[in-house]
Amino acid sequence: MIVVLILLSAAFHSIATAARPMTTTAAIAHIESDFPIAELDDSRWKLARDVGVGDYWSGEKAPDSRGMRARLLWSFNSLYVRFEAVQCEPLIISEKPRIDTKTIGLWGRDVCEIFIAPDRNKRNKYFEFEIAPTGEWIDLGIEVTPKKRLTDWEYRSDMTSAVRVEKDKVVMAIKIPFASLGKTPKEGDVWLGNLFRCVGSGPNRGYLAWRPTNIKNPAFHVPEAFGEFIFADR
Repeated sequence: MIVVLILLSAAFHSIATAARPMTTTAAIAHIESDFPIAELDDSRWKLARDVGVGDYWSGEKAPDSRGMRARLLWSFNSLYVRFEAVQCEPLIISEKPRIDTKTIGLWGRDVCEIFIAPDRNKRNKYFEFEIAPTGEWIDLGIEVTPKKRLTDWEYRSDMTSAVRVEKDKVVMAIKIPFASLGKTPKEGDVWLGNLFRCVGSGPNRGYLAWRPTNIKNPAFHVPEAFGEFIFADR
C-alpha cells in the first residue's frame, strides 16, 4: 500500500509539472510613438502582454512572493521593458547608489535583467541590461566563447530608466535605443534573449529566470536557454 501511494504521489507530481508548460516565446507589442520611460503608468504599457517569471534558474518553481512579470514594447526607435516585481522581503540595495553612471557588480543585489541577442544566428553575442530598485543600472556587451565569456565594460547604450518602490511591489523600466543594439527590427523579426530577477541575500538568495538555464549552479549566461522575442505587427 505504501509503495502504491508513493507511485501515485510521483505520478501526480509529474502531472502537475507537465501542467505548467514552459513558455518559449514572448511578443513585443508595437507602438507608433515614443514616450518618456518615467511614464511608468502610460496607457501604452497595457498593449503588452505579461511575461511571467516565476521559476528559479534550475526550473524549480519560486515562491509567488518572489514573482516578477515583464512587459515589452517597441517603437521604430527603441525597445521598452517594464518589470513589476513582488517585494515581500527587505530590499537588498546599495546605501549610496549612483545613477549617473553604470554600477559594476549590480548583479550582487536586487535587480531585474534582460539579455538581448539581435542576431538569432549568433545567440552567443548579446547585450545585458540591469535595473535596481534604487535606479542604479548597468549595460554590457557580451560574447560567450568556448573558453570564456568576454565582456565589453565600456559599452554604452544610452539607455534611460525609471523606478518606483511601492508597499509590496517594485516597478522598474528601461528604454534602449535600437541604434545602440546595432540593428533596428522589422515587424515579424525574432530576436533571442532571456529575462531574470535576483532577489534576497545569503543562502536564501533567489535567481529567477523566464527561461531556466537548468545548470548545476545559479548562472544566467547560458545562450542555449534563450527564448524568442517576436516583434509584433503594428
